[in-house]
Amino acid sequence: MNHWTSVTAISLALVLGGEAGLAETIPAKKLFGKVEGPSTQTSSSIGGYTKGCLAGGKMLAIDGPAWQAMRLSRNRNWGHPILVNYIEKLATDSKNLDGWPGLLVGDLAQPRGGPMLTGHRSHQIGLDADIWMIPMPAKRFDASEREKISAKSVLAKNKISVNKTIWQPGHVDLLRRAASYPGVARIFVHPAVKKELCSAEQGDKSWLRRVRPWWGHHYHFHVRMNCPLGSTSCVNQKPPPPGHGCGEELTKWIARVDPTRKRPKPKKPKVKPKPRRQLTMADLPHSCMNVMGVTARELAERSVPLPVRKSK
Repeated sequence: MNHWTSVTAISLALVLGGEAGLAETIPAKKLFGKVEGPSTQTSSSIGGYTKGCLAGGKMLAIDGPAWQAMRLSRNRNWGHPILVNYIEKLATDSKNLDGWPGLLVGDLAQPRGGPMLTGHRSHQIGLDADIWMIPMPAKRFDASEREKISAKSVLAKNKISVNKTIWQPGHVDLLRRAASYPGVARIFVHPAVKKELCSAEQGDKSWLRRVRPWWGHHYHFHVRMNCPLGSTSCVNQKPPPPGHGCGEELTKWIARVDPTRKRPKPKKPKVKPKPRRQLTMADLPHSCMNVMGVTARELAERSVPLPVRKSK
């Protein structure tokens, strides 16, 4: 057998079911991370949030009446239509009904979802989106500014509460509205943000069940949608536990992130941990090969460098 030396051969092998072992050697991110456009398929989220892909993705417009997409060079402003519609509705409703100036939107997914060349483990099936904590300014950023301007942390110096010079009552209204729409599975925020929301909400706290504390997430909040109707191979995350999560669970989270908490010195591992294995096409649902198959010719034309498999 000749060496697999071209993207054409690699792509066709994946699409046509060539040498089975080949699909197990190619990091999936090297394929999904280079595709510039969506597949021409019916919109569908395929697989799980950390192991899947997106068919028929929809692009979030770079500019809208109440949002701006950031980090355009990443080409990650794609999602399932329900996610894109959600962002558009949240942006306009929060501006018109709550007075929030508008959203600065970070990463959604790549045009066909899948693992990313850098960053997230999730955001693979077009149902995750990062929304910056700072409100959109009145001016429109140019392409260069969208790459250079950074999100701002809302944490205070103690890392277990919010900075009241940055945090606004409008943040509570925005996150309450973000969690209120049907189809929202979770909204991930830093534990200090969850603590502030629990304190600020004096009425019905039921919406806080969907707002989950997690590491990081003090520069942005992360919205995750449930699997859409019609996406039959999409795998939902388990529902959040009952209750609003403002009690013992939150207390434990605050203790985890408290930098002053005394912690036992970590034991040196006896065996050096292995680096996390990269997902290959063989790890993803089989339908993802069909999603990528549309681009075999595109990838070949762009001469995307991929690992070379030598003959035995």
